[in-house]
Amino acid sequence: MLDAALSSYGAQVVLATSSDENYPPQNIIDGKTETFWISTGLFPQEFVIRFPDNMKIFTISIYSYNIKRLRVEKGTSEDADNFETIAETEFEHTESSLQTNDISVNVPNATHLRFLILSGYDHFVSVHKVSVQS
Repeated sequence: MLDAALSSYGAQVVLATSSDENYPPQNIIDGKTETFWISTGLFPQEFVIRFPDNMKIFTISIYSYNIKRLRVEKGTSEDADNFETIAETEFEHTESSLQTNDISVNVPNATHLRFLILSGYDHFVSVHKVSVQS
């Protein structure tokens, strides 16, 4: 299966609500769990991934720290201005290891995915990797 959320495949992070030059949003799609994007506090936080083509999506995997509630939305327009909720979930708190969560979806077409971090277990959260199986 293809991981459509890799920068090497052509995916881009086109929006993030916070940014630190040491932990940029592009780290989410570099395919590594050692690098990450970190929020700057307050909720909600969000980021949007754009795909190079219209994608059919089966599974979204998220590797993170301190995320409590997450909503995932899909967009099908070129402008990323219309989104529809495809999943909302609560993550289990982990102390010393990455949260690893797989979200099964059946999305026939998406040009963008928007991730809304609605709450966290701490003031700051980090997203290490997002993988999208298509």
